[in-house]
Amino acid sequence: MARVRLGLAQLNLRLGDLDGNAEMVLAAYDEAVELGAQVVVFSELTVTGYPPEDLLLKPAFVEGAARALERIAEGTGKVPAVVGFPEDSGQAGPVRLWNSAAMCWDGEVRGVFRKHLLPNYSVFDEQRYFVSGTEAGPLLEIGDVRVGVSVCEDLWGPPRTADAATDDGGLPSIIGGEADTSPALAQVAMGAQLLVNLNGSPYRRGKQADREAVARTRASALGVPVVYVNQVGGQDELVFDGSSFVTDADGSVVCRLPAFAEKVAVCDLDIGDAQRSPSPGDDGAQSVLAPTLDPLEEVWLALVVATRDYVRKNGFTDVAVGLSGGIDSSAVAAIATDALGPEHVHGVSMPSRYSSDGSRTDAAQLAANLGIDFRTVPIEPAHAALAGMLEGANPGDDSSAADRAADVGSTADRAADVGSTADRAADVGSTADRAAADLTDQNLQSRIRGVLLMALSNRFGWLVLTTGNKTETSVGYTTLYGDTAGAYAVISDVPKLVVYELCEWRNRQGDGERIPQACLTKPPSAELRPDQRDDQSLPPYELLDPLVEAYVEGDLSAAELIDVAEELSADAELVHRVTRLVDIAEYKRRQSPPGPRITAKSFGKDRRMPITNFYR
Repeated sequence: MARVRLGLAQLNLRLGDLDGNAEMVLAAYDEAVELGAQVVVFSELTVTGYPPEDLLLKPAFVEGAARALERIAEGTGKVPAVVGFPEDSGQAGPVRLWNSAAMCWDGEVRGVFRKHLLPNYSVFDEQRYFVSGTEAGPLLEIGDVRVGVSVCEDLWGPPRTADAATDDGGLPSIIGGEADTSPALAQVAMGAQLLVNLNGSPYRRGKQADREAVARTRASALGVPVVYVNQVGGQDELVFDGSSFVTDADGSVVCRLPAFAEKVAVCDLDIGDAQRSPSPGDDGAQSVLAPTLDPLEEVWLALVVATRDYVRKNGFTDVAVGLSGGIDSSAVAAIATDALGPEHVHGVSMPSRYSSDGSRTDAAQLAANLGIDFRTVPIEPAHAALAGMLEGANPGDDSSAADRAADVGSTADRAADVGSTADRAADVGSTADRAAADLTDQNLQSRIRGVLLMALSNRFGWLVLTTGNKTETSVGYTTLYGDTAGAYAVISDVPKLVVYELCEWRNRQGDGERIPQACLTKPPSAELRPDQRDDQSLPPYELLDPLVEAYVEGDLSAAELIDVAEELSADAELVHRVTRLVDIAEYKRRQSPPGPRITAKSFGKDRRMPITNFYR
């Protein structure tokens, strides 16, 4: 029996920072070697960060990555480092790269494995950039132990839908069987006693259980341990949780690094016929076995890490959040505070004539609870002015711009001219006209707030975080250029009911109430007209959330969704209404900022639907 001390380097890489990543890799390599590692394993495309997307189409970028890898190799000693990088295959044609893993020691690249299986589903586009490797080797030798190296999808092997919303994530029952396409089979046939897998695996809810199920199945089927190393950190709409781990040959997880945190650690693993899980103090054995997270804690940390990295990696320090006193803006402000610290978060209350006293005080209480900067900018002057300008733009009004401006009068007069909601509705005339005028007025308020937030961003250099959740984003319950104005949509992939669950979870964490109870208990409302509630325009979220999930994440047709609706005691008319709302809001989502992906299918990279679309 041989014992191998594995070094696992779970790093928060900076995509495109080739020199910075090389420095990070060398520092982690030295740290692992000092801990006694006999091999140090990094993640997929370590040198560039993952996913580099169309940077891979730039020859200079690929050449720079090669130079960075050479620098890493030169910094290695006798202990091998396994590092991911894009490799020019030299083949003709636009797709000419390999997704490769370099085995470096004694100052040189000594061997290269090229990824076989290139995922082209969900958020992955690897066939746009890479060609498949064909060789299962070379094997890496660590003392007397032979090691098979592979990259991400290579561990899974058989055809599948990896991010399918199923109990096992699409894990097939044929791992290790005749239909298995993983290079791991050939590596074990070549004598590999240990499998090492480099990953760029984005987070989604429940993903870690699926990863470990794959590795456990692979290990027990082939009778060899599996090492799985993943990167950590946010990259645009993707967030990587790390959660690197090691299984023994029986499929038991014997090492797991913490989720959503950088970590360099070593794990002692016995290789041979009699497998046993190492434990601290056992002949100097070392291993980390971080616990799995509570599902809500997992999502909260994903949003915190994604927000922190989006802000800081894009050169910002501070953020602005429009605070309405509602649950969504409260959640975003709390996430931002945990991500950046209260001194870097600026809450802006922008009350209108329709804002209740409770909402104003709830926003102020939230800011006090979080310890963030809070300021109030009433929108009534702008609202009244723009409403008056629109009155002057009615059809048939051929008066000059100067006359219309004169008619508007002072701010106070304009506000008085607008009058009560009932007066305005009566002036409009028909029901259709009243509805259009009411909607116009609501959207106007939202757009004023968006303008103010962007103006504050310009003045102070703050990055604006938007506050729309996935449910509302799905059905277009948003105002384009209004509440969609900003740089990062923190909860755009979080269903409405989960937003409530997250806020309740955060309040239970022992550092005091963060989100005021009033924000959690009052009926959701945009407060853009008197006594407005969300359920006047939308179905109850208890119905809407599961319908949206089935339609968006489950890819059901409207007809198929009726069966789901029946289980919820909803009728076909409601289904057609919801699916139509989702479909016609596509143009809004295309113009909305990116946000972190936490579900099996988010808007953006995951779901690419046509805007002009007649299929229902």
